[in-house]
Order: sequence, then structure tokens, then C-alpha cells
Amino acid sequence: MNLIDAKELARTLDAQDVLAPMRAKFDIPADLIYFDGNSLGPVTLRSREVLHHTIDVEWRERLIRSWNEDWLAMPMRVGNMIAPIIGTAQDTVISCDNTSINLHKALMAAVALRPGRTEIVIDVNNFPTDIYIAQSVADQHGLTLVAVQADEIVGVISERTAVVTATHVDYRTAQILDAPAITAAAHHHGALMVWDLAHTAGAVPFDATALDTDFAVGCGYKYLNGGPGAPAFIYVAPRLLAESSQPLQGWWAHAAPFDFELGFRPAEGISRFLTGTSTVLSMKSLEAALEIFSEVSMVDIRVKSMSLTGFFVDLFDAHLASRGFTLESPRDPESRGSHVALGFASGKALVDQMSAQGVIADFRPPDLMRFGCAPLYNSHVDVVRLVERLIAP
Repeated sequence: MNLIDAKELARTLDAQDVLAPMRAKFDIPADLIYFDGNSLGPVTLRSREVLHHTIDVEWRERLIRSWNEDWLAMPMRVGNMIAPIIGTAQDTVISCDNTSINLHKALMAAVALRPGRTEIVIDVNNFPTDIYIAQSVADQHGLTLVAVQADEIVGVISERTAVVTATHVDYRTAQILDAPAITAAAHHHGALMVWDLAHTAGAVPFDATALDTDFAVGCGYKYLNGGPGAPAFIYVAPRLLAESSQPLQGWWAHAAPFDFELGFRPAEGISRFLTGTSTVLSMKSLEAALEIFSEVSMVDIRVKSMSLTGFFVDLFDAHLASRGFTLESPRDPESRGSHVALGFASGKALVDQMSAQGVIADFRPPDLMRFGCAPLYNSHVDVVRLVERLIAP
């Protein structure tokens, strides 16, 4: 397919796109082509509006009164907005802290629920912070960290395994792991499962309830578009909440935080996984950005994601494979998340050069270029323009 025909096809696909109106909800500079939403989503117009109101009214005028009027309820309120995106019931997700801290909480809780076991199993290709956190938990409990390739996880789970943790969508290649098989294997051996949904939430459907997932964590600043450093989230299966405990017993996790008791009593439900005071401005931005998801379905998001990445792969075959690029993401659209990874020897220099010219992508060493195809604001025409830039002399 030549690029002239590709652009015509792209216009046709975009004209049929039910999510096309969502692009207008984002404040993306007109001279930018943005393919890095898998690292940081762009600002929404609604977030700008809400942040101005929070600063000018809630902070400036209402001051301390805003805690009781609105802010104290935000972690649960935002968690309940995330819940349908990852397939969970209301009041089982709480928004707080960051992904690393929430993963630490989840792993510590899981290990405590499986005393006497000696191993934590982890995907060796997890984002490094997941591995660091898992190793720290293993060290604190005298456990062995068993780090293997994703396709080896099921085979190494045993009665020695306390908890298994993996990232649903690989941050480098966009490979979607076999969540049903891995979760079922963990449960078959009596282990608990912790999923990292950082590259899943808002882009790839995930049904934590149907999977019988024990714990899940994820961030708010990628496909959820909450802003830099936006709060993360943690999910705990309702069947585990009453017996679960976590190590960071801050006052917001107390059953009665404003009674200022000297002893700790965990709150009922998911609130026991809070720690300290919420970051109000960041959470306000995340809450505002999440409003978009009440207007769209994850089914439509997934359909467009596969269309965008599949279109990119087709253009890779036609125009990039012969120019030294290699496809590092799965060809099977069902196995591919919402970004496409290309290998290229001069990838870092090319990404930097493109950035200076207003085409924003991402690089991971040693030679991996990542292109996030965010269904809420990227278009098929964007993909053609990206390929044009990649093949430009």
C-alpha cells in the first residue's frame, strides 16, 4: 500500500470512528503528533477547568473547609470511576499513592495471607520497579524471588509459591500476557495473583472479577490521562478485604482517622489500603480526565486500538521493514496492547530528532522505539503522518 492510498484509507477509517469526537476533549497543540500516551497522556480540557476551579474556589476561597466538603471523599470516588474500566465492583478500588507503593502494599498483603510459603514468582520482563519492589518484599520475608519469562510463569508456580505478580501488557513489546491461564495456575497451587495494569487501564479491557484476580495495581497518568505523577490505584478482591492488612498503616487507613487514636484500627473495606493525605490537585486532574470514560465503552476503545496498531503494522510491512526497522510487538492483534514497538539501531537519535520536529514517541534502550496508539485521541491519519516521518531522509 503506497502512502497516498494509505492516507485515503486512513481518512475513511477516521470518518467511521465512533471515538473521533473524543479528540476534541484534549488540549493537544495543533503542531504536535503525539504517540507517547503509553508514558504520559495529554491534558484534557476538563482537567484544566477543574484544576482552575480547585485552585480559585476550593483552595483559595473554601480553604480547609474543602476537605469535608469534597476532598476527603476523592480516593473512593476516583476509585469507583476506575472500577468499571478494570472490571471490578464498586468500592473495591481506591486511588492513592503511586504504582510502586501500591504494589508493595499488595505483595506484602498477599505474602501475609500465605504464611509458610517460600517463593514469589515474577515476570522477569516486568517494569524494573516491579522487580525491585518484589525483591524488597522477598528480602523482608526471607523468600526467594523466582524471575522467569512470561511463558514460563505457569510452569514454575508450585505449592511453594506465595504470590505471583506480572504486568498484563508488557511495557516494552506490548505483549498481552495470558491472564486467565496465569491466574488459574496461581490459584490451582493456592497462591495469590497480583496484576500490574499500568499499560492496560484505559486501553485494553480487563475483567478482574471474571478472572477472580486477587490484587491489581496501576497508574493514572498513561491511558487514563490524569497528568504527570497522577495518583495510582489498587484493587483488592472483596473476598480478601476483611482478612487483608498492609504495612503502611497511615492515618487515612484508620477506621476513624479524626478520632486521633494512638492505636491503629484498619478501616472497613478498601479504605484500609490508603496511607496518608491525598494529593488533591493531582487527584482532581485524574478525576476530571476519567469523566471521558463514562461516555465511551472499553469495547469501542479496544476495537480502535487494534485498528490503529494493525494499520501501523501494515504500513511497517510496506515501508519500514526494508529500511532497517524490526517489529518487536506481536503481529496477532489479540496479543498486542495499545502500543507498537520497533527496533532500530539509531532509534534514540531518531526519536530525539522527531521530537524536535513535533512528532513525539518514546525510546527504551538499547534500540526500542515505542509508539502509543491511544484510541481517545490518536487517528489513522496520525499513523500515516508518523510513518511518513519515519521514512523521511
